[in-house]
Amino acid sequence: MTHILITNDDGVSAPGLLALVQEIRKLGDVTVLAPDRNWSASGHVKTMHRPLRVKEVQLADGTNALASDGAPSDCVALALLGIVEQKVDLVVSGINPNANIGHDITYSGTVTAAMEAVIGGIPGVAVSLDSPENHLGLLDYAPAARATRHITELLLTSGFPQKTVININVPYLQDDEIKGIMVTRQGLRLYRDQLDHRKDPRGRSYYWIGGEAPTGVLEDGTDYGAIKAGYISVTPLQLDLTAYERLEDLRKIEFTGGLA
Repeated sequence: MTHILITNDDGVSAPGLLALVQEIRKLGDVTVLAPDRNWSASGHVKTMHRPLRVKEVQLADGTNALASDGAPSDCVALALLGIVEQKVDLVVSGINPNANIGHDITYSGTVTAAMEAVIGGIPGVAVSLDSPENHLGLLDYAPAARATRHITELLLTSGFPQKTVININVPYLQDDEIKGIMVTRQGLRLYRDQLDHRKDPRGRSYYWIGGEAPTGVLEDGTDYGAIKAGYISVTPLQLDLTAYERLEDLRKIEFTGGLA
């Protein structure tokens, strides 16, 4: 039976993780090892300057789980290095409450947890929900969880592409409102960050990075374009960031000139 590790970057008690566990366990054995707190926008972290701790916890439905004080990518590394005795066949990370598209993938703890799986030689899937900004009340993760189970099952049957992260983004729609599944490329995320400078009661400066919520460029064939058109976006990501089309341009420069 397939053994699937589930993690996230919102913490082990996040409702998106619970919804994912309840669907993905239909595909095989599930182990949960997730951060004990929120690590959103943590990026790809490897904790080496302090010890990591792992404790047993229970999810809201009584499912046994493990929680670590490390980052999402730490959780995957811990599992693959032996904290989880049974061999892990697949890592699924999520469900993140906000989309992870375009440049988000370099910030996202959700996506970089899946990257850690691929570095470890096993398939990694990241899933995020494009929920409305300032949504009131509880989010409905069920459609995204069902979509992730469906896509993951198909990939398990057909075979995951080698050395590739599968990044899934789901529009905030009900099952019958989702138009379909679209294989996409990374789009362009538009950030509108602002620096908020404040002073504490002792008069010392501190800073918040804030601003309006990011948007994106609507373009056919991209992750952002797909979810805004009502489609589930499935984007294959590679860890090799080499800009191959720029190699020849750089080779034309006499870098060695002037070296002693």
